[in-house]
Amino acid sequence: MGAKRTMPLGVARSPRTVMATLHYLKLRAEKLAPAIPERQPESPVWRGIDDPREMIIVDARGRESEFTLDRNGFQLINAPTHIRDFYSPQEVKSVYYPEVERLLRDSLGASRVFVFDHGVRNAGRRGEGQPSRRIHNDQSLKAAPQRVLYHLGAEAPELLQHRFGIVNVWRPIRGPVLNSPLAVCDARSFSDDDLIASDLVYLHPDAGWPTEGFDARYDPSHRWYYFSEMETDEALLIRVYDSATDGRAQLALHTSFDNPLAHGAPPRESIEVRALVFFSRLADGV
Repeated sequence: MGAKRTMPLGVARSPRTVMATLHYLKLRAEKLAPAIPERQPESPVWRGIDDPREMIIVDARGRESEFTLDRNGFQLINAPTHIRDFYSPQEVKSVYYPEVERLLRDSLGASRVFVFDHGVRNAGRRGEGQPSRRIHNDQSLKAAPQRVLYHLGAEAPELLQHRFGIVNVWRPIRGPVLNSPLAVCDARSFSDDDLIASDLVYLHPDAGWPTEGFDARYDPSHRWYYFSEMETDEALLIRVYDSATDGRAQLALHTSFDNPLAHGAPPRESIEVRALVFFSRLADGV
């Protein structure tokens, strides 16, 4: 499934840099505690103060090689897929999960990859989620190791002795993406002071375990990017967490946005796979 690219990565094209509204949150005295109706089309219930800001979102087309997970917290790669139906949970797990595992091992040099979840978004399809308009990171620095314990149990103590991370793999189901593209914030442009810890509490007991993520406070120095008109054979890698403390990016804030150049475009269709990545002693220097 998926359209063929008409232009390879790195080829110059007219940039589509835009000004758009991004949704930050204002700090409050109490900790934010959103309820996430996982796998339901409703929007999350937020007990924070929405802080919409007009931000420049730079089109990084033609500059793909400048952005890496370690430097910026995100990276665009070519990633053909053989899956035919992204709306089939069974096919996603049997065909696409192994593809993502191979992709992350090959592109990151990971010794082990464990895919633990995925989400499909399509505002035009009943029962599917809508693109999130909230600036966020899926896990906080405190919650990320708990994710390993939750999924890998007895193996976790040994795995946590070495470098590990969480990476999201975001891909269009149908391209090119015009409506609600994904914006990512350069990790070099925000600090820990900009992050707001937020409890993630699921309304459905079988949807997930209570954990913690990050929302973001506005700062005019934040630098936002997107890759215009992404196609199905492209994947955006987003760093959610990295245990390394050697100066590389530890996470990347991200959000969808209302693209002013896409009036009348069909709803975005996308899939995001979430994975734990582990590195050997030689790879992490331990």
